[in-house]
Amino acid sequence: MAMYLRRVALSSPNPILLIRSCTGIIQSRYISHSLFSQNLFSNPQPREAPTLASHGSLYEFRRGFAKGGKKSKDDSGDSTAEAVNIGPAVKESARSQMDAAVVALSRELTKLRTGRASAGMLDHIIVETGGVKLPLTRLAVVSVLDPKTLSVNAYDPNTLKELEKAIVSSPLGLNPKVDGDRLIAIIPPLTKEHIQAMCKVVTKSCEDVKQSIRRARQKLGWKFYVLKNPEKWLECFIDSHNFLTIGSSVDLRFLALDSVKKARSSFPKDDAKRLEKEIDELTKKFVKSAEDMCKAKEKEISAG
Repeated sequence: MAMYLRRVALSSPNPILLIRSCTGIIQSRYISHSLFSQNLFSNPQPREAPTLASHGSLYEFRRGFAKGGKKSKDDSGDSTAEAVNIGPAVKESARSQMDAAVVALSRELTKLRTGRASAGMLDHIIVETGGVKLPLTRLAVVSVLDPKTLSVNAYDPNTLKELEKAIVSSPLGLNPKVDGDRLIAIIPPLTKEHIQAMCKVVTKSCEDVKQSIRRARQKLGWKFYVLKNPEKWLECFIDSHNFLTIGSSVDLRFLALDSVKKARSSFPKDDAKRLEKEIDELTKKFVKSAEDMCKAKEKEISAG
């Protein structure tokens, strides 16, 4: 566990401590903001390493802790830990990643040909016309004439040849014919071998998207550990970064831990556990959605 915490601390994009170069005083508000802000759960942004205090600022720092030392107005609120409700941000981040995986699965399944005509089965085809590559949907409207026939109506009749070439070149196995200002594509029946091959593709696609959904959940694992055990995480961070001890006698560790304990009161461990449970339920929901989508596609393929 110690090695795991050390790796987490070293890989963390958010510095826990900001040491002011002019006074050498820790900004405890920054500590709590780094631990409990929404940035902890969003895409990390690169930050500069904290600046160590100079010899002169160490003197100012020691003087500030002397008996009767005065506190400046600028530093009057630095000991107040500020925390925000990061629950909605965490759930939205997880939901966004999981939803993207399911949407990608839907697009992949649409590309697979079944024995029935579907207006969306040509959406993924790219047509090259006039030296430019465009989606087929930008050049024509696809409609279903009957369960076995598709009609492709081009916006510009001059692009019919390019549309025909693109459809023939696709892996759908279609051979459209020109019919006036449109193309007519007959959906051939699926062979037993083709049905088995398509079902294997669906199964693999389903497993891939479920892994993507679970990876999105796993990425939040260490963040939940931080929320539930902030003191342990910060201790590891301190041990892994030797900038918290300045000089031979001034140890700032207790200041950082004190700030974290204050901020933790705004997000108790029970809330972190509850949030983790909600994310687990969200994961199960998206996994089931992917499984249902793939089962429906397999049924459609098997029906021919």
